[in-house]
Formats: sequence, structure tokens, C-alpha cells
Amino acid sequence: MALARIRQEDPPVLEEWYRRHLTACRYDISSSGVHPYTFAETRELCGLRVEDLDEVVMDDSVSEGGAGIRRAIADRYCAGDADRVLVTHGSSEAIALTLDALLRPGDRVVVQESIYHSLGYFPRRTGCQVVTLPADRVRDGEIDPDALTGLVTPDTAAVIVNFPHNPSGRTLSPRGLDTLLARVEAVGAVLVWDGATAEIAHRWQPLPDPATRYERTVTYGTFSKTFGLPGLRVGWAITSPELLRATFPLRDRTTLFLSPLVELVAEHAMRHADRLIDRRAAEARRNLGHLTGWAARHRELVDWTPPEGGVCCLLGIRELATARDGTDGTAVEEFCRDLLAEHKTLLVPGSAFDAPQAVRLGFGGPEADFRAGLEHLSRFLGARSARTGAQGV
Repeated sequence: MALARIRQEDPPVLEEWYRRHLTACRYDISSSGVHPYTFAETRELCGLRVEDLDEVVMDDSVSEGGAGIRRAIADRYCAGDADRVLVTHGSSEAIALTLDALLRPGDRVVVQESIYHSLGYFPRRTGCQVVTLPADRVRDGEIDPDALTGLVTPDTAAVIVNFPHNPSGRTLSPRGLDTLLARVEAVGAVLVWDGATAEIAHRWQPLPDPATRYERTVTYGTFSKTFGLPGLRVGWAITSPELLRATFPLRDRTTLFLSPLVELVAEHAMRHADRLIDRRAAEARRNLGHLTGWAARHRELVDWTPPEGGVCCLLGIRELATARDGTDGTAVEEFCRDLLAEHKTLLVPGSAFDAPQAVRLGFGGPEADFRAGLEHLSRFLGARSARTGAQGV
């Protein structure tokens, strides 16, 4: 029976794309995270014994997260101040809870272009005045000074950014972070910082959590991207105790808290983060080396800017730059569907990130599979180029 009062709203392109196409692929070179560990690998790397699991009492947890996982996150990211840590069902819940509590209709909010969909969705749904920070204003580790001054004005309530950026891989240098913090602090705005892939850097050292530098900051983290534990579904926010408590009314009416069993695994993973991250980061850097050589060999067919952090990039497809329907996402989505059908190789169309002439390519997967996926993409691009050339004769 149809429910006439259901609100009609399109799902995010990114999530709908994976919902429809992920199970059909053999080579996933689309992801923004490293490939997942098995539970056996996780237990071995993190010193998690069966006895530890057996001792968990399957009781409720608490709204802000259990004491052990909060302390572990705080010790790694915010100088041990566990009172500022909120543990959530993935960083997506952290985003929803904190932005719901923080933003008001009419607030002037600066949002980075092509950002993860939730970060832009909630300000718009709240009725904020959303102003875009253009992607091309972030170059060589800094936000263009004129753009920063012009966008982050005294009436700005919040500045929402993601570094390293998903999907482009652009990030800030230490000086670039200093400049951004100085400007946001000068106008008294809240800095909302998504650092999902902050642990993997290629050009500069990983940036410190900005919440340790500027009190009016909300930062997000997750086990999904660089830890290799997306199925754990644990994320966090670091913010003021006041904003943390302000999330309780919504959380009390929705998810309440996490499982203590999940929190125990997350605590051990955080205490052994270097073991989990380092081996996946090393593999991602090898893959990035393969990708760099591959892009150079295919420069007539693709263009890109090498990522400065994270494990994904935007790969421009030259064919799409000249497509008549290339600006609405139709051409790039057809390109990705054809690649999947012919080679069982998955990319994410740039239409998921307001970049309809590009695709998101992820290099965090298993090295052998990544190289095989690139080879299939080569064959696909070559065949399309040959067909186009033949049609033009």
C-alpha cells in the first residue's frame, strides 16, 4: 500500500551508486578508504583475546560513548581530554548529531566544494545561507588568501571543510592550516573539520587535529577510511562538552548509544592504530606509485592532479570534457556503467561530487587487485579511444 504522506527526497548519488553497483564488481578501484581487515587480523594486530570478548557484559553503553574508547580517542587526538569526545555510529552520525545541534536557519555557512554529501546536506536542510569555497581556491597546501578573506566574513557562523579532501586528495600544509585557523578565529566562526583520512599524507606530514589549536572546532574521525575497519561502524566527534551534551536530545530519540562489544574492539583498535594504519598506508603509497606511472602513460586520455593525502583522487576523463551531455552527469555515469559491465571494474562517477567530467579513483585496495583494475581501465579507455578515432575518419 502506498503511503501518500511519505516525503520524496533523492538519496545521495554516492550511496545510491554503491547500492546499485558494488556487488557487480570484481575490481573496486573506487573507494576512499583502505581495504578492510578480517576480524582475525584485527584481533592479532590489536592484541584482542577471545577472553576479552567473553568478559563483555552485553548491557547498554552511555550516550557519549564508553569510557575506554573515549580515553583511547582522546589520548591519540586531543591531548587526553576525553570530556570532548563523542563516539558514534560512524562519522556520518557524528556529522548529523553535531550539525543538527550547531546550525540554525539563516546562519551563514561556508562549505567546501565537492565535499562529502552529509557535510553539505545538513546546512542546506537546516535553511542556512550556504556559501561555497571553490575547489580551485585550494592550491599548494593553502586556501587562496583573497578567497579566504572574502568568504569567511565576520557574519560567518561556521566553516565546513574536509582535508585531505575526498575525492580530490588535496590538503593543507601546516602553514595553510595556520592561516585557516587564524581567519576563522578572527571572525569567531566555528571550524567544522572532517579529517577522515588525516592519518595518510603524501606531500606534508599529517596535520594535527585542529581541535587542539582552536576551541571553537568540531572535528570528525572514523575507523572506516585509514584504519581498514569500515564494518565496525564507529566514528567520533571532538568538540566542546557543551555541544557534545546538546546532541543528546536527538540521540536519545534515535540510536541512543553503541554496543559495548563494538566499543571494546574499537578501543583496542585505537590503542594499536599505528599497526593498523601503517601497513595499509604503505600499500596505498605503492599503489599511488603505480597510478602515477599509469597516468603518465595515459596522459592523452586522462588528466589529474596527484593527491596530497588520503587514498583517492579525481581522475579527469578527456572524452567527457567534450561530451555534449557531459555537464549533467549523464555521460560520466554511462562511462562508469559501461566499464563495470565490460570489465567488472568499479569507479564512482564525478557527478557524486559535482565533478561530472571526472571519476573518483581509489588506490587503497590490495596491490594486485589495484594493478589489475588499472589494466582493465586501460583496455576500456583504449577501446573507446579507438572507436572514437574510427568514427572520426
